[in-house]
Amino acid sequence: MILSRSLTAIALAMTAGGALADDLSGFTVEYGPRPAYLIGQMADGPLKDKLLSCRGQTASTSKFSIGHRGAPLLFPEHTVESNVAAAQMGAGILECDVTFTKDHELVCRHAQNDLHTTTDILVSELAGTCVTPFTPASNVARAKAECRTSEITLEQFRTLRPKMDAANGAATTAADYLDGTASWRTDLYSGNATLLTHADSIALFDSLGADFTPELKSASVEMPHEGFSQADYAQKLIDEYKAAGIDPSRVWVQSFNLDDVKYWIENEPEFGAQAVYLDDRYAASDEDEGLIDPMDAASFKPTMAELKAMGVNYIAPPLWMLITLDEAGEIVPSVYAEEAKAAGLGIITWTLERSGPLGNGGGWFFQTVKEAIGSDGDYFEVLDVLAQDVGVVGVFSDWPSTVTYYANCMGL
Repeated sequence: MILSRSLTAIALAMTAGGALADDLSGFTVEYGPRPAYLIGQMADGPLKDKLLSCRGQTASTSKFSIGHRGAPLLFPEHTVESNVAAAQMGAGILECDVTFTKDHELVCRHAQNDLHTTTDILVSELAGTCVTPFTPASNVARAKAECRTSEITLEQFRTLRPKMDAANGAATTAADYLDGTASWRTDLYSGNATLLTHADSIALFDSLGADFTPELKSASVEMPHEGFSQADYAQKLIDEYKAAGIDPSRVWVQSFNLDDVKYWIENEPEFGAQAVYLDDRYAASDEDEGLIDPMDAASFKPTMAELKAMGVNYIAPPLWMLITLDEAGEIVPSVYAEEAKAAGLGIITWTLERSGPLGNGGGWFFQTVKEAIGSDGDYFEVLDVLAQDVGVVGVFSDWPSTVTYYANCMGL
């Protein structure tokens, strides 16, 4: 992969205010080895033949390919380096999960309370700000900690060093607690990664030629927080795009909170037209492989038609909610997917390449089709059903080259 300057130089180009000193658009989109590896794991058939026929294609950016927190399969999430890697792999849309600091500045973190697993805070001078200090593992309990952006200022946030999102529950020291990266990920690129504010992300993504999909994260503190209301929070996210002169058509704001989506529709209609409702009408957690029926009458509120009537145009459930198995054991669209399409909702889904090796059935993200999942090649099998049969308009991925290769091959 070719960049006009090193990642270190990119990081140095970022000022404390989040501006980029140089244009970063001079790179070549490349797939790297993973798409070919995955194709090699596929069972013989028409889809494999089609994907093989595209081996000589020229890689190009696709908005069908969305970088999920950048490219966190190998890079620390929500960092300069993670997002540059995603853009290099052709992700046409990049994500900043947005939360706020003690002084109500917006930063890119998956959750307001994830600093203990995504940064070095527990071994830094800011360890004393953690709402739950590091507690070592014992014979009866796993190690724990909780550290929030809402307990530190933006200036303090910038002093932290990002790491792969992980924790060692068996740790007896804070340093060991931070050392929990899964064996199929890597710490190779964690040493000099660079944190991002939301404003930083806007400048970076724009310089990379990518569009934007910020997600307004739920606060871990009670709202309003020291006079900062939920509406203030939702508005500030929009205001930072306006301040940067970004056309609303390039921005897909997201939230699991339907009230946030409705706020944007009502108060910022240009941005609200592409607001994405992250549908969470399921009860399983990322660690729970129990099958949940998203169409269960008790959880199916509001209906797809009601969402559309509210002005919602895009819905984004996890990929397992969109697919199921038919009587022959083939992967097909779910009733949920058919209902969303019938209501005229655009469908985006998450997250490909987040489950690691698929020999175990794929875990949480594949729970409705796990009997059909047996090899890494099934990433492409599932992606094909999502694209061709469900009709999704975008797919989040932890390693965007897989989705980019497919999108380029299929002309999406």
